[in-house]
Amino acid sequence: MAPIPDVDDLDRRLITLLQEDGRRTFADMAPRVGLSVAATKRRVDRLREVGVITGFTVQIDHARLGLGVEAFCEVRYAGTTPVETIVHTGSTVPEVHAVYTIAGDPDALVQVRVRDIAHLQDVIDRLRRAGAVVGTKTLMVLGRWVRSS
Repeated sequence: MAPIPDVDDLDRRLITLLQEDGRRTFADMAPRVGLSVAATKRRVDRLREVGVITGFTVQIDHARLGLGVEAFCEVRYAGTTPVETIVHTGSTVPEVHAVYTIAGDPDALVQVRVRDIAHLQDVIDRLRRAGAVVGTKTLMVLGRWVRSS
């Protein structure tokens, strides 16, 4: 998909503000970017209409929900496995947060969140039993930093 050519620095600043707090009001954002409230709303509405902003989400502290262990599993599939099957495998396991199909070896990177190591072992066992999986390698997350834009 081609980038939207008329996204400028003000739009990028609005996007950053919304990434920091998706519930931020137009009245809060307007003085931070040097626009009126109405102009700020028009810009955010336009960013939504053209598909730059696709939705608003909540950030969750998974540890407080009892899912304090995060890992990535490299998953290898039999050579003829369709991509749709790879994605479906992950979607059938509730502890799977995301499935990234990738080029090369491995075929997929599966992000999981679990209670503890025993729970992680159970999830890996379920992934391994799913269809055409021929191998896994698990990487434990020790910490994280995520770019906001």
